[in-house]
Amino acid sequence: MGVQIASVPAPKAGAPLNVTTPEGYGYSLAAIRAGTDRQPLGATQAPPSGTTYAYADYVLTNTQRRPVLLDFPADLFMPKDRVPASAQERCMPQAGIPDDMCTLPNHSKVTGRIDGAGPPVEDGGDTMIPAGASYIVRIASDLPVEDGASSGDLRLYVWNARFTSDRKGIGLAFP
Repeated sequence: MGVQIASVPAPKAGAPLNVTTPEGYGYSLAAIRAGTDRQPLGATQAPPSGTTYAYADYVLTNTQRRPVLLDFPADLFMPKDRVPASAQERCMPQAGIPDDMCTLPNHSKVTGRIDGAGPPVEDGGDTMIPAGASYIVRIASDLPVEDGASSGDLRLYVWNARFTSDRKGIGLAFP
């Protein structure tokens, strides 16, 4: 990956959710915290006045005895009424998620390796998580939310059909 990812102690996290993909990759996810920040993933364009970016952190663990694809199963959801009018058309609802919540375009990044876990490794163009490794992942909105959005407004859900068999969103509980 060419990027140094610091080793960090295991954070306090909510109850884990275990998921398996159709390819047989197994993951455990556990929510850590959510909030807002003008630069949640470092140097990004400052948001317009009266807005900020939403983010959430979670633990992502490879539950298998072999490397698995580095994937980001969790998605960040916020109340529709906290999304500025300029971004409303980009805020997507999903099946099984409360109707007043939606997800904006976002991206995820590994921000820490828990308790000395090995770093992600490249394998034939894919980035893989070593067997048993746990990382802290930050997911951040690419479009701003209103300044009034709080950590209590934000939720993490796993909804993608690759990770849920019934196509319904599954919430991750914060500690």
